[in-house]
Amino acid sequence: MRQAVYPFTAIVGQERMKRALILNAVNPSIGGVLIRGERGTAKSTAARALAALLPDIEVVSDCRFNCNPHQPERLCDECRDRLAGGDVLPVAHRRTRLVDLPISATEDRVVGTLDIEKAIQEGERQFDPGVLAAANRGILYVDEVNLLDDHVVDLLLDSAAMGVNVVEREGISFQHPARFILVGTMNPEEGELRPQLLDRFALSVDVRGLANAVERMAILERHIAFDADAESFRREWLPQETELSGQIGAARHIVDSVKYTHRDLFTIANLTAGLGVDGHRADLVILKTARAHAAFQGRTAITERDILLAAELALPHRIKRGPFSEATLYEGELEERLNQIAEEFEEQTTETSAQSSESDSQEKKVRS
Repeated sequence: MRQAVYPFTAIVGQERMKRALILNAVNPSIGGVLIRGERGTAKSTAARALAALLPDIEVVSDCRFNCNPHQPERLCDECRDRLAGGDVLPVAHRRTRLVDLPISATEDRVVGTLDIEKAIQEGERQFDPGVLAAANRGILYVDEVNLLDDHVVDLLLDSAAMGVNVVEREGISFQHPARFILVGTMNPEEGELRPQLLDRFALSVDVRGLANAVERMAILERHIAFDADAESFRREWLPQETELSGQIGAARHIVDSVKYTHRDLFTIANLTAGLGVDGHRADLVILKTARAHAAFQGRTAITERDILLAAELALPHRIKRGPFSEATLYEGELEERLNQIAEEFEEQTTETSAQSSESDSQEKKVRS
């Protein structure tokens, strides 16, 4: 019997965590989210609820890798071979899957294995899919990611970034798409991730138990109702779930069309440079996340507000802080910095305009 999943929209509070998950659902190429917090703060509940909430996807019905029949450039080797042979790929609708990765997972369990003996003896390429194959176009959930072998975490993050899994053994290779929403959760009290791995997670959220008594009471009431009759509880929240699912589906259709300006890029670059963020991954993540937020709001151009909300999720784990500093950026800090950047941009634009006018004036004098 399938276990009932707690509705995503029934989760009380934890707005940043829910926003980070939703925006990754709108654009999985953002690169996943790391959720850090104590036990009992709805981390795993939110990940599982998101999978149940997401719209159905169109797949090649008999494909082991959930290939998208409308994106031939992202097909697995098996589907490519079928197309090359003149086959028509059958299409089906399938629920978005959530795949759990156990802490004990090995490299072969994650990426899959090639049967070298069969390839040599029979000339047939036999691939046994791993976790990445099962997670394609779904959610890959890694609980206690900080306890996972670093090499395995590297493999997950590489695949999440590239969107493809390539397995090579003895000169034989096989590839399949591996585009998934990577959700890692951890309790910092049990150990931290290496900084190199931490930076590879696109977004990061710190969650805590809610301090507000009214919100804590709402959590109690909803969980009691869910435990008493999960199906009735889900039916009660179905309108909100359907609305949010439709909003995510609509955002997916327009996210690639969301526009940004030179000023937006100036704002993002100055924000990361001013905060001393290493590398350029954060800049790209903020832009992708801002575009996803604009799309989720039904807009086709990003605003400063989109950049602000994106930066709240993309920067906390990338900023150098003291050992006892809180790894959270608050809206006020970022708004103040964005206002400064806006003033700098206006000054730079005014100065450039003045220089251009002076240059034009001198050129006219020379001509006359």
